[in-house]
Amino acid sequence: MYKIGDKKLINAWAFYDWANSVYSLVISTAIFPLYYSTLTQEKTVLFLGTEWKHPNSLYSYALSFSFLIVAFISPILSGVADYTGNKKKFMQFFCWLGGLSVMSLYFFKDVSTIWIGIVFTILASIGFWASLVFYNAYLPEVAFPEQQDRASAKGFIYGYVGSVLLLIMCLILILKPTTFGITTNLASRISFVMVGLWWIGFAQITFKRLPNNIYNKKPDNDYIWKGFKELKTVLKEMYNYPTLKRFLIAFFLLSIGVQTIILLATIFGSNELELASTDLIITVLLIQLVAIVGAYLFSRLSEKKGNIYALKVTIFIWMLICFCAFMLHKNIPNVAVYFYGLGAILGLVLGAIQSLTRSTYSKLLPKTEDHATYFSFYDVTEKIAIVLGTSIYGLLYAITDSMQWSVLSLAVFFLAAFIILNSLPKTKYVQ
Repeated sequence: MYKIGDKKLINAWAFYDWANSVYSLVISTAIFPLYYSTLTQEKTVLFLGTEWKHPNSLYSYALSFSFLIVAFISPILSGVADYTGNKKKFMQFFCWLGGLSVMSLYFFKDVSTIWIGIVFTILASIGFWASLVFYNAYLPEVAFPEQQDRASAKGFIYGYVGSVLLLIMCLILILKPTTFGITTNLASRISFVMVGLWWIGFAQITFKRLPNNIYNKKPDNDYIWKGFKELKTVLKEMYNYPTLKRFLIAFFLLSIGVQTIILLATIFGSNELELASTDLIITVLLIQLVAIVGAYLFSRLSEKKGNIYALKVTIFIWMLICFCAFMLHKNIPNVAVYFYGLGAILGLVLGAIQSLTRSTYSKLLPKTEDHATYFSFYDVTEKIAIVLGTSIYGLLYAITDSMQWSVLSLAVFFLAAFIILNSLPKTKYVQ
């Protein structure tokens, strides 16, 4: 039985990033969106008895719906998980839900099976994001506060390395399908199965070592009602920790910028700069590879200068990214090269800000047994930020007919987050 602070336990926990990050890169960012767009391009699709002349809107609505579902259920399920002590079982359930749903995308062959693509896109997204709530909640239970920056960074590094490896395998399959005696369509669908098998398969290493019910809780039969009470208790407790509350506000503001840029970077490159798919995939790979270095470097910076200092540096760089993106336009010579450079800078701070916000939040938590419930609020904050950020981005694009102004507007949210972080009092582990 491993104890908190044990290196093998920390490595096993971080390895879940290796397992699940392939969904984030291959399904959310790279292959599935391109596959979906290719199948539905210039076509009207039928879903739930309604004709959709713009299938990409249907896809975006499906993702938004999944985020809202996770935002609604994660605090409730986390309260139940904390009360019963069954975080690992909840994490396993959503891992299997996500992995099997991704594999089910294999049966999405053409527009006649659009319902399969949409339904399992929603379920896969729910499985991914909900499992992360319980995964993140394990951080204060596997690592001491002074270990949490490195542990969090290690998770993201594992995730970036693993997802890039599988993406390269999938791209070889898709770009050279005749070598394997298959079509491009079948190659893409096989890649979805590979993602699900990778996710579920490697997650077993994590599940084998993660403890369950470490506080030896013995729940009553009415554990669902008690779970609601647990949620209510934690919500009241948060008001007694102003630093934690203010950090969540800062996290909400910076997440509006970070998550919106992550979700819409390839669309910006495709629509606004008219870059080829090859250029976009190269940029995505570049971002992932540089993010490995960024997560490592900024975890070391936080150890020397403190979490808040390191976060403020990343936020400043994110603001520069917004200004640089605003200056880019399709008529600039060699615009693809500039986009690569911007992607490299983005990668440097992408892994860093995701890793540091997770470990900083973990360090600010009070002494508690309700880690899943506390982290569910962290997760809900991020999901609401995604919905708001993409809505603002879309609204400004509709008004100005330019994504450049939409990107520039995100700098305002980064600035607001910077100001709030600058006002946070110093604590023992967060400087």
